[in-house]
Amino acid sequence: MVKVDLITGFLGSGKSTFLKKYASYLIGKGEHICILENDFGAVNVDMLLMQDLLGEHCDLEMVAGGCDKDCHKRRFKTKLISMGMRGFDRVLIEPSGIFDVDEFFDTLREEPLDQWYEIGNVIAVVDAKLPDEMSENADYLLASEVAGAGVILFSKVQEATEQEIERTKAHIGRAMQRIKCGRQLADVMICKDWATLSEEDYQKIMASGYKPADHVKLSGEQDGFQSVYFLNLGMTEEKMRQTVSAVLQDAECGKIFRVKGFIRKEDKWLELNAMQDAMTVKEVEKGQEVLIVIGEELNEEKIRTYFGQKELTL
Repeated sequence: MVKVDLITGFLGSGKSTFLKKYASYLIGKGEHICILENDFGAVNVDMLLMQDLLGEHCDLEMVAGGCDKDCHKRRFKTKLISMGMRGFDRVLIEPSGIFDVDEFFDTLREEPLDQWYEIGNVIAVVDAKLPDEMSENADYLLASEVAGAGVILFSKVQEATEQEIERTKAHIGRAMQRIKCGRQLADVMICKDWATLSEEDYQKIMASGYKPADHVKLSGEQDGFQSVYFLNLGMTEEKMRQTVSAVLQDAECGKIFRVKGFIRKEDKWLELNAMQDAMTVKEVEKGQEVLIVIGEELNEEKIRTYFGQKELTL
């Protein structure tokens, strides 16, 4: 049977960065893998970031959203059925940062998927500098992602102080209490700079499995999250930096968690990734002129005034 690993984590936690490292490790071990980007959005930016992994031992597939939750779940199942006979050793699924983990377990246990696939590892990526204050919906998603994880992998450890890391661990504990999950997580946490991950660390991750844990489910946990998309903005790098910074600082735009996308600069592509406390722009091989603003209680009309685009045309 084909093993299926889920790499989950809240918005901006670093799932894609870890996925690339993990996929490269598995390819180096000779495994034939497929990366399935599973997103509720109409445009999947993270799919573009995986293009350099494509090759004899790695395929890429995508489930795009732009529809309701039930429709998305059907697309997810249909995609897995179509992949079932292609001879993969392992499928790595990277979902949206607002993904309901129960959907993963429920879908894999349905016929005929239960005859072809087995759940391998659930890997929860958590930002070591997690904000102290998050909404009820955001805290629920954080807790539900770590509750059943076989391993919790802290990201950006090299940028965090010991105090920030301890605050993040305490935050996870409070979030777990809110969903009435009594599972203890200290023994499944890996808290180190990813550049120093050893063979032993990767072996621990590959053998981590998952730990089903009972908890109170919050209905409608994704309803408060929205995305605003922009295509073909044609902005310069400097103008894009200024505009994104202004949007992040404007409370009238809503609670923005992340802005991500690509900028065309002459014959190169730049990847932009911005959150409240940081912005990075780096050169990448492939891209698409798209920018996505993700958050809660977004004021789409206000956000669009900054970018001078009234509506998205797909």
